[in-house]
Amino acid sequence: MLHKSATLRSKGQIIQNVAFYSSTKTRRVIAIRREDQSVWERRAPFSPSNVKSLVREGVKVIVQPSNRRAYPMQSYINAGAIVQEDISEASVIFGVKQTPIDLLIPNKTYCFFSHTIKAQEANMPMLDAMLAKNIRLIDYEKLMDDKGNRVVAFGKYAGVAGMVNILHGLGLRLLALGHHTPFMHIGPAHNYRNSSMARQAIRDAGYEVALGMMPKSLGPLTFVFTGSGNVSQGSQEIFQELPHEYVPPEMLRKVAEHGSPNKIYGCEVRRRHHLVRKNGGGYDADEYEEHPERYISTFAQKIAPYTSVLVNCIYWAVDSPKLLTIPDAKHLIMPAHTPWLPKSIGAPALPHRMLAICDISADPGGSIEFMNECTTIDTPFCLYDADRNKDTKSFKGAGVLVCSIDNMPTQLPRESTDFFGDLLYPYAEDIMKSDATKPLEEHKFSSVVHGSIITSNGRLTPSFEYINELRMSNTRSRHKVEGNDQQSPIVILGSGLVSAPVVEYLSRDKNIAVTVASAVKEEADALAEKYGVSSEYFEANDEAALKALTSKARLVISLLPYGLHGTVAKACLNSGAHLVTASYVRPEVQELHKSAKEAGLTFLNEVGLDPGIDHLLALECIHNIQSHGGRIDSFVSYCGGLPAPEFSDNALRYKFSWNPRGVLLNTISSAKYLSKGQIVEVLSGGELMSVARELDFLPGFAFEGFPNRDSTIYSTLYGIEEAHTMFRGTIRYKGFAETMKALQLFGLVDPNSHPSLHPDGPNITWRQFACELLGLLDQSIFYDNLKSRAAEQLGPVGAQAVESLGLLSDSEIVKCGTPLDTISHYLSKKLQLDKDETDFVVLRHELGVTWSDGKKEKREVTMTVRGDPASHTAMARTVGLPTAIAAKMVLDGEIQERGVVLPFAPVVYKSLLSRLRSDGITAKETSRPLN
Repeated sequence: MLHKSATLRSKGQIIQNVAFYSSTKTRRVIAIRREDQSVWERRAPFSPSNVKSLVREGVKVIVQPSNRRAYPMQSYINAGAIVQEDISEASVIFGVKQTPIDLLIPNKTYCFFSHTIKAQEANMPMLDAMLAKNIRLIDYEKLMDDKGNRVVAFGKYAGVAGMVNILHGLGLRLLALGHHTPFMHIGPAHNYRNSSMARQAIRDAGYEVALGMMPKSLGPLTFVFTGSGNVSQGSQEIFQELPHEYVPPEMLRKVAEHGSPNKIYGCEVRRRHHLVRKNGGGYDADEYEEHPERYISTFAQKIAPYTSVLVNCIYWAVDSPKLLTIPDAKHLIMPAHTPWLPKSIGAPALPHRMLAICDISADPGGSIEFMNECTTIDTPFCLYDADRNKDTKSFKGAGVLVCSIDNMPTQLPRESTDFFGDLLYPYAEDIMKSDATKPLEEHKFSSVVHGSIITSNGRLTPSFEYINELRMSNTRSRHKVEGNDQQSPIVILGSGLVSAPVVEYLSRDKNIAVTVASAVKEEADALAEKYGVSSEYFEANDEAALKALTSKARLVISLLPYGLHGTVAKACLNSGAHLVTASYVRPEVQELHKSAKEAGLTFLNEVGLDPGIDHLLALECIHNIQSHGGRIDSFVSYCGGLPAPEFSDNALRYKFSWNPRGVLLNTISSAKYLSKGQIVEVLSGGELMSVARELDFLPGFAFEGFPNRDSTIYSTLYGIEEAHTMFRGTIRYKGFAETMKALQLFGLVDPNSHPSLHPDGPNITWRQFACELLGLLDQSIFYDNLKSRAAEQLGPVGAQAVESLGLLSDSEIVKCGTPLDTISHYLSKKLQLDKDETDFVVLRHELGVTWSDGKKEKREVTMTVRGDPASHTAMARTVGLPTAIAAKMVLDGEIQERGVVLPFAPVVYKSLLSRLRSDGITAKETSRPLN
């Protein structure tokens, strides 16, 4: 009976409303649309109170029915609105969030938060549809006064809800880390009927904090609020319900070290606190507004390290400095060794100072760069770790807790609606003047409303035409490729053994388009077919082809011979492409450092095996020792790629799993190292093989080793200038050096041209060429006499090695111009791994350590990797995999250092090692006392 009466009253109210509208001279009709972007969206642009005021002004208000809206339909009916599905009568349609394309009605004025002013990719189809349907779009975000301040926003309640949420999440995160805190009794914002109830729960928690019920093991907690606008004020209102004390940014470190656990410390950070000119320092507010690109942020260095919870409330504009970049996150989230993190008793120590981030700005990829997607009310938190993993299912594990809900105010829907509607109402009269069928010029909007109109009469308004250019810029920055617009292209130069694991790893990410370019088209095509990538024919000396390849790449991986990297680097510089190589930095590449840095490009080198993994493992061990107070006295390292022992059955005890020329050329190179404080130099030309010595660190193997290049430079690069010994060497099986000396003495490792080996010259056999090298005029000499003459020059062992390699045979030579290139080609065929054979990579670091108490220790790091005939060789995996991982890190913004770069920063080498270990490449570390 009650239900029937209520229905009759509703019908009577509707009849009265219709009669009122009929008698009104001005027929202004607006609509409040149903929100459908999220199941949690319960807000409305106007409250029933606002609607009642509009109706009194003679406005017909149509409200689309929704049982999800925080205010029930009856409240709007009682206020004088018409509740109906069809809103096509309205000339102006008000909403909160974006409108689905298929529900957009042509020739109407729409008001809502469009999220298009930064050319946000997800909303560009909606913007295009509005242009096509002649819709006039008014964006609340651009309703601004003469000073550029927003006049309509949900900001305060975004701050209120965000702060409630992060306190709730902090309680759960600390519990997972082993600490019960008063924050455990604070629920998520939407669990409370209103903010007053939430405030009471927070006051209760604050009372416990003041009573000393926070675990002493946590130390003082610091909350940093960025910005001072409505969002920040709303957040701080909630924060102030806790026992608190505000401090300026410069006091944060002192508070982190010596603050009280019986209160919570707050810090409001403004632009002037962390923004400085790139050149010359200082901050000028007016200059920053005009030229934000001239500034950098010092937030990550000066403020973030002492922040427990970051509440980010700032608006981020394109070209503005990031508050925290992806590399910054790695620094902040890595396990800390800081004196202001107390050791826990009965619970694990905190992994790092920063525990949580509430990014209320919710701008993916914006001021907090690694927050590239929002969380939701359903899944409000994620743990973000230093390897860019996101865990939304657990509060336990490594990382910082992130809450970044883009519709935060809808968790307090009635208060948010009241607050927003009261701000919007004064501008409703002006907005209702809009007739989207008429030219914009015929309207006389106030400056506030006029400045918020993004589209009108089928085009962007002059103030927002920049969106087209920004869309094009975003397209160029992604280097979209034809046929796959959403992928970022990588070009891999070279298709040899190392290329396969590079392609395999990168092809796991479907957002990357890989092209393999090679002069051996069959190899490139095979890789393309196997891993679903593209292939192109490419001659390394074809500059036009190189330019064409680099110009369509966002990043180039050069697996070409070492000597070609300079040419590739120049092409990348001209084309604006990043570059990654597994090789040592060539001088001509290093010369491009300044130019690459100015162009915003990263040329990352030495991310293979040796150089590469050897650096990563060395730095991990060195930094671990140093962080615990140890001093590195000596560093000795060996690395090498070998055939598995059972396949080392040839005179060289070696088979080629990478560039043969590089292997042979290294044996005649010079070397330099530090031994017990003395510089030792080995001259080029063959002396290197004479200083090889036996290695016994793996007694089951017959290893020998010799110095590799200039080891002394790594004393500085590794940060161990105090070490009296610095040695980096190459591992081979015993017998390699003796055979190489014979080949060198025979003249086969000569990089200079030889007339008999000119590609266009007459054919020649190895036996004939051997006679030339031995100075024999009679090339028909009896074979046994030829062997005797070889033994006279090379010694019995050397002659036997040369013979066993077929270098005295009647086989015809494939002439390559020089003895070195010719023998490289020959041995690459003769001594290649067969399909059922495997190779073996060995890496060994030995570090002498002295501790602060005078005790000495030997730290040993050993890595062995065996190849798999069914997939990749060990050499290919250990060179290709770190190269691919590093390339993806550059592509994803994890490596943002520009210029010519080595992988020596902890944020780089730790991530590389972590991902290598996930792919099965691991090392064993041991130690033993020396006294």
